[in-house]
Amino acid sequence: MKMVFRWYGEGNDTVTLKQIKQIPGVEGIVWALHDVPAGEEWPMDKIEAYRQVSQRYGLHLEVVESVNIHEDIKLGLPSRDGYIENYKRTIEKLATVGVKTICYNFMPVFDWVRTDLYRELEDGSTALFLEKSKIDNMDPMELVRKIANNPDFTMPGWEPERLGRLSELFHAYKGVTEADLRQNLAYFLKQIVPVAELHDIKMAIHPDDPPYSIFGLPRIVKNRDDIREILDMVDSPSNGVTLCSGSLGANPANDIAGMVREFASRIPFAHLRNVRVYGNGDFIETSHRAGDGTVDLCDIVQAYHENGFTGYARPDHGRHIWDETCRPGYGLYDRALGIMYLWGIWDSLERTMQSGTGSVR
Repeated sequence: MKMVFRWYGEGNDTVTLKQIKQIPGVEGIVWALHDVPAGEEWPMDKIEAYRQVSQRYGLHLEVVESVNIHEDIKLGLPSRDGYIENYKRTIEKLATVGVKTICYNFMPVFDWVRTDLYRELEDGSTALFLEKSKIDNMDPMELVRKIANNPDFTMPGWEPERLGRLSELFHAYKGVTEADLRQNLAYFLKQIVPVAELHDIKMAIHPDDPPYSIFGLPRIVKNRDDIREILDMVDSPSNGVTLCSGSLGANPANDIAGMVREFASRIPFAHLRNVRVYGNGDFIETSHRAGDGTVDLCDIVQAYHENGFTGYARPDHGRHIWDETCRPGYGLYDRALGIMYLWGIWDSLERTMQSGTGSVR
């Protein structure tokens, strides 16, 4: 398991590369060009700038999250071919700086949805929260005003150029079914995966967050069956999944450890986080500790260990603790604690395997 840490870039993150370097076992950063609109080809000079700054701290940049997909590709419009060509050229450029995995998603309009960025937990920390009944009855524009207008940090997945077209996009998706969206994803993958194969890069689709339809929009990466269908669209090691325990874990019916065991060879990137799901469908993100949420991270990490996982993993979201002011979900302290918890599980499994005494539960 290769541990990495998401970083939003100089001047756009409260966490520094110096701090990331000091977290035990972290080898690289998970990065992106957040100022490049979806669909545009990434400029080589900006890619090279990331390489240089990460190199100064001895951190690799082998994982990109995300090269965003233009909505015209998801909608299957005639203009999609031009955007797909831009995507191919971006893959070629990323290969030149050593990128090995590209995480992306195929969620219409919204990359992720929460109703509260700083909901307080019992211990006084705060975390990302979704109130399901509010989503079921909320005007999407109300949500945009609450999240996209966050004055302190850019919010990936909530880019102004996309949200400025919100009414137009909702109209465009009227009548688009899950079957249509799957067909458009298959069209994209059949063109992109051969380029990724050529450059030894693995494409890794991220599950829907949350893993069910919101605002009537189709969702196609919700569960085990969806993931199997996507992997079968193009049967290649370069067509993989970013298995996110937090996104999938928002539906307690999802057996995430089972998915790890089934799809192990097609998971180049693991997002490891915990959520607590309530009986009414609400959920809040918690510490990584298994007992604090609904997601059994011990079993999930054991599943990765059993299958000899050598891909990349990151602690994904964390709480906001110790009065840290940071991008929602992306502070230093709780994610660093999460890494040490994950390493503790992994090291215990290693020790148990070496001693031949069985599994750790």
